[in-house]
Parts: sequence; structure tokens; C-alpha cells
Amino acid sequence: MSRKYFGTDGVRGRFGEGVIGPEFVLKLGWAAGRVLGTETKSRVLIGKDTRISGYLLESALEAGLTAAGVNITLLGPMPTPSVAYLTRTLHAQAGIVISASHNPYQDNGIKFFSADGLKLPDDVESAIEAEMDKPLVTVDSSNLGRAEKMAAEGRYIEFCKSTIPLRTRFHGMKIVVDCANGAAYNIAPYVFDEMGAEVIAIGNKPNGFNINDGVGSTHPEHLKSAVLEHGADLGVALDGDGDRLILVDDRGNEVDGDEILYIIARSRMRLGELRGAVVGTLMSNLGLENALREQGVVFERTQVGDRYIMERLSQKGWVLGGEQSGHIICLDRTTTGDGIISALQVLAEIHATGHTLRELASGMIKYPQLLTNIRLDNKKPGEIMASDLVKKAVREAEVEMGATGRVLLRPSGTEPLIRVMVECGDMNLVEQFSQHIATVVREVVAG
Repeated sequence: MSRKYFGTDGVRGRFGEGVIGPEFVLKLGWAAGRVLGTETKSRVLIGKDTRISGYLLESALEAGLTAAGVNITLLGPMPTPSVAYLTRTLHAQAGIVISASHNPYQDNGIKFFSADGLKLPDDVESAIEAEMDKPLVTVDSSNLGRAEKMAAEGRYIEFCKSTIPLRTRFHGMKIVVDCANGAAYNIAPYVFDEMGAEVIAIGNKPNGFNINDGVGSTHPEHLKSAVLEHGADLGVALDGDGDRLILVDDRGNEVDGDEILYIIARSRMRLGELRGAVVGTLMSNLGLENALREQGVVFERTQVGDRYIMERLSQKGWVLGGEQSGHIICLDRTTTGDGIISALQVLAEIHATGHTLRELASGMIKYPQLLTNIRLDNKKPGEIMASDLVKKAVREAEVEMGATGRVLLRPSGTEPLIRVMVECGDMNLVEQFSQHIATVVREVVAG
């Protein structure tokens, strides 16, 4: 069925506008409880990030789930991947995260995990949507659910540490950890500290309004300055819900998701643990594909979005994939993207090889990329992209760049935009063709 409530990443929007309000979330909790709470003494976990609206939405979810007769465990502020882990290790029927990830504090959302710590199957989402259209009827008093609180930070910290070799220690490393004033603020610094590193924590003072505000993986400038100021070996930047990772080397250079994926892939190869291909997206840098090919590793691309990467990995039985944004999936370690666990994989490789982050990343030569967003003005993206003029401009660029470059046109999934991406080993060609194709697209949009 067509999705009326669930998008590709749960339910998300501006708090108080559209669906993300307490009334909707209460009904969503009730509907989810009706579908997920079919077992006796069923339990659902609820975690959240540090947004001010999380308190209200948490209470609404609690009311809806207990009205459906489901017991709930409130985890408080916890990274999204920790809820996935705890759901399966505590044998809950489902896990729910209240978060809008890397978005500003005004936004919020609801994301579900199945009992296996994976995205809910489509048929379960469809069943919840069907319940949403029914009148809310509370179970009788004797069958109401109960709520309890659990401090689970320690469990998750130990799990993160268990994803790298037991004897690994980060003694002698100085690390700046930027928690984005988000869900990982009371977890990430302790993980690296307990592994022996000297930790300088920043972005670790959330106040309900400062999540992702000039800090975290979407704003690495603050981390770069802190790494240079403290003479650190590297910096770790997470996003608001802790599932994305950007690194910074000792010279203040950003190491993005493509480079992180390359380092982890090389590590798995060295250990003999890489199974199958590595999966990226249409936006993954051509330098990543070429660098992996030189190592004899197949690289496959999916549509943009971690859900598509996860689907490909699951279908093929492969273990490693990720996005430029820093959403890295290591299915041989956990069930979803996890910024802390991804960082630990890189740090373990630094420890094992004796190489610096800068040296490990240097094995991949990034190609220059330019991304231009063009507003559609009520035009349909398919019509614009099918235009003979646009196709001619793209074809000319591809012929000129040959195997050293590529052009990608794709519609935005959230805004009325066409994104024009040009990538090539020659920056002059990137600038030339990016400007030319964007001009042609604008002319076609203008009619």
C-alpha cells in the first residue's frame, strides 16, 4: 500500500506541524501497540535524543502504548543504534526512537526497530497504518500497560567496546569527541576514555535547543578547530542521534564517510573478514570505487539512503556499506548504522597498523565533486531530466570526461529540486560542466 504515515526513515517533520504533534504520536503509539503487543507481557523500548520536544512526544507515546496494553521501558536520551541493540538483547517486541537525527531542534520524528534490531517490515508498517485509521479504544484497566525507566548506558558502552579486539587499547591517543549536543553526549566520551584514550569532549552540553547547532558531523568546523587547538591525533564527530560519523585528522582535514568506508574495508581485508562487495550510493565518490577496485574489491551503488544500502547488504549477505554523510553499516558488528562503532573500527585499525588516520585515508584519492541544486518551480523532475537539451549536455560532459568522471542528475526526495552532481579527476572540467549542465537545466525549467 502507499505510505500514508511512514516515510523511508519512520515518521518525521517539524514539531507541532503536520503529523509530528502529541495527538498524532499518542495515536501512533496506540496503533503500534495494537500490532506489536500481541504477546503476553509484551514490552517496547523508547529512546530519544536531546530535543526539547522529546519529553512531550515520549509522554504521548507512553500513553498510547500503555492504552493498548503494552509495557514500556523508557531509556531516556540514547543513540538510535543503541535502541536497536537493546531491543534485541533485552528481547523486547520493538524499539522506538524519538529523533530527527541531524536536523535542527525544531524537527522531530519517530523511528521503529523490530525485535531483531532492524527496520520494521513493510507489512508491519502497513498493519500499523491500518490501525491508525480506526477509533482509539483503550483496553480495560486490568490490562493497561506499565512503564518503567532503565539506565542502560553501561550496557551499550560495553557492547560498543566488544566490537573490536579484546586487547585493543588507545593509550597515547588524544581524541576530540564532538557529540553534537545530542543523544551520545553521555556515552561516546566514556567509550573512548575506557579504551585508554585521552578524551576532550565537546558538544556534550545539551539544553534541548542546541542539538546539531554548529556542532557534530554536519558542522565539522568546530571539531577541526578543537583538534588543532589541543594537538589531538584525531577528532570524532557524531550527529544528533549518533548514527553518523565524520572524522578529522591531526592536521584538521575532514575524513568523510567514503574515506571511513575505505579504511574499514581495508581493515576487514587485512583480517580476512570482508564478505562480498562493499555497497555505497550514487553519490559515493568515484575515488572510493577506484581505490577498492585496485584492491580487488567489488563496489556496488544503490539509491541515496541508508535503507537501500541495508536492503542490498541483507539481500546479498554482505557486511559493509555506507554513505558519504558518514552513515556506515557494519553488519558483522551490529544491525544498523552506528557512529561510535564505526569510529572504533577505524581506531582499532590505527592501533593495529601503527598508521595515523591521515596515512590510512591517503590510500583513497577523492575526486573533486560539485553539487548544484536547481529549484523546479512546479515542474516535474522526470520531464526535466528527459529533455533532449539536458540529455545532450550530460552526454557531452560524459564523453569529454570519459572514465575519469561522471554526471548524476537526481530529484530531491524532500524538496522540489533537481540535484546536478559532476565529478572528475580534473577540477577545471568539473567546474566547466557543472556550470553548463546547471544552466541548461535552469533554461529547461524556465521553459
